[in-house]
Amino acid sequence: MLNNKPKPPRRPMHVKKGDKVVVMSGQYKSTEVREVLKVDAQAGRVIVQGVNLRWKHHKRSQQNPKGGRVQLEQPIDASKVLLFSAKLGKGTRTKVDRVEGKKVRVGVRCGTKFD
Repeated sequence: MLNNKPKPPRRPMHVKKGDKVVVMSGQYKSTEVREVLKVDAQAGRVIVQGVNLRWKHHKRSQQNPKGGRVQLEQPIDASKVLLFSAKLGKGTRTKVDRVEGKKVRVGVRCGTKFD
C-alpha cells in the first residue's frame, strides 16, 4: 500500500548552502568559521563542513577493491549555527527585511546584508 501521509511543513531556514557559519553549541562549538554544504528544510537540519564527523564503512566492490572506511559529515540541527558576520567577527542572528521588493537576510546587531 502506498504511504500517502502529508509531508511535514517546510521550516523557514536562516541559512543557505554556501553560507559561512559558526557552530554555537554541542561538541563542535567553536569560533571557527565553517561552510554549509547542504540544507534540509523539511527536517530543519544542515550539514556543515568538518562538523559531526562519523565513520562510514565501505564493502569491497569493483569501484573500491580495497574497501575501507571514510569520515563523512552528518546533519546537525539548524538552530545550532549562526551566520558569520565579518563586521562583528562572530555569529549573528538574522531578520528578514524587504529591499526593493526582495527579501534580504540582515544581521540583527551589525546590519550586514547576507544576500
